[in-house]
Amino acid sequence: MTFAASAPPGRGGPDLRAWLVWGTGVAAYVLSITNRTSLSAVGVDAAERFQADAATLSMFAVVQLAVYGGMQLPIGVLLDRYGSRPIMTIGMVLMAVGQLTMALSPSVGVAIVARMLLGAGDAAIFPAVLRLVATWFPAQRGPVMVQLTGIIGQAGQLVAIIPLSALLHATTWSITFGSIAGLGVLFAILVFLVIRNHPPEVDRDVSVDTDTGAIRVVTSSVDTGVGIRAAWAHPGTRLAFWSHFTTPFAGTAFILLWGIPFLTAGEGRTQAEATLITTLYVFAGMALGPIVGDLSRRIPNLRSRALVLPAVGVQLAAWTAVLLWPGPAPLWLLVTLAVALSTGGPASMIAFDHARTHNPSHRLSTATGLTNSGGFLAALIAVFAIGLALDLQGAGTPSTYTLDAFRIAFLTQVPLWLIGGTFIAVERKRTRIHIGMDAPRRPRR
Repeated sequence: MTFAASAPPGRGGPDLRAWLVWGTGVAAYVLSITNRTSLSAVGVDAAERFQADAATLSMFAVVQLAVYGGMQLPIGVLLDRYGSRPIMTIGMVLMAVGQLTMALSPSVGVAIVARMLLGAGDAAIFPAVLRLVATWFPAQRGPVMVQLTGIIGQAGQLVAIIPLSALLHATTWSITFGSIAGLGVLFAILVFLVIRNHPPEVDRDVSVDTDTGAIRVVTSSVDTGVGIRAAWAHPGTRLAFWSHFTTPFAGTAFILLWGIPFLTAGEGRTQAEATLITTLYVFAGMALGPIVGDLSRRIPNLRSRALVLPAVGVQLAAWTAVLLWPGPAPLWLLVTLAVALSTGGPASMIAFDHARTHNPSHRLSTATGLTNSGGFLAALIAVFAIGLALDLQGAGTPSTYTLDAFRIAFLTQVPLWLIGGTFIAVERKRTRIHIGMDAPRRPRR
């Protein structure tokens, strides 16, 4: 049984209009990622502009991620009620206001408010694009379209790493962030003009069973609280949450804030070398996405064991090698670290396959919101813990950063991997028992 939204019974796959809607949504998602990671290459500049120590600097990212994660369920409610078009439009406007506030901010307090606005707007984009995939494309294309959305979206990190940094060093802080705000306004207009909630031949967000012609409304009961409890009660949703919690946070912390300072002030690399390493991180993630997506499709019952947990292990092993290396790590090892961290993004997309597989259509937004909040909760903890660890060592400003201090600070990620990996293993077993693939455990006597 397969479901499609862009094609009524008897009709083929998605038409050009579906691709145009999705393409516009993905372009907005690229800008959303650029907004999200806009401090990645200018963290040192931000610390100097606001005279901020490491803990304060990390708060920029922490409040942004906290608002993003906290908005996931409300966004699900709003998407169910109003659809993708208005929610994405408002999201783009909020990000534009946030970046304009950042451009003009005279103090840390105002800058934090700017990042909160940014997080609120960013929270709306990815779930809305996933909803467009659900309503405009056949369900059998879902895993591929989700991976493709994630892959293309990561290009936004390249914009934040290279052109944004170059623009800042060629102009001023206000011009740089004001320019991003202007792009946000343009994209808000584009989204409003092009995107539609559903195909023109239907009057609601629906999925069409292409085998029987049966129609289901794409919605959820999240606003009653029933959907949240029902989604979380299924071990497959909890497996999705912990998969998304465990796989991407190290890469997010690296690319969002601490990667460039670690590479330049800690490892002693030049700005050009640091940019190259972080760029490789993005490209490697984009290259691995289709591979992981195809493997996820081919081995649906082994995804956690064969793809998710190995991605966690690779990241832990690479960071261990870098942190234990006597003195600054060689370039090849830092490149290896970047590639290892890049596995987290594609592996995290598997979490949405779990959520979609183990939840009916009426809990679509609920399960997606719960899953998406996992990775950003872990990233929030990691970003703040790294900054706090630097401060506690007296290495909280660019002038006092040291390699040894960074080594200890990055060790704060290890408990997150261990906790997340444990829960993945536990919930995987529970999921297999729940769906009848494994026999229930015998009670101890």
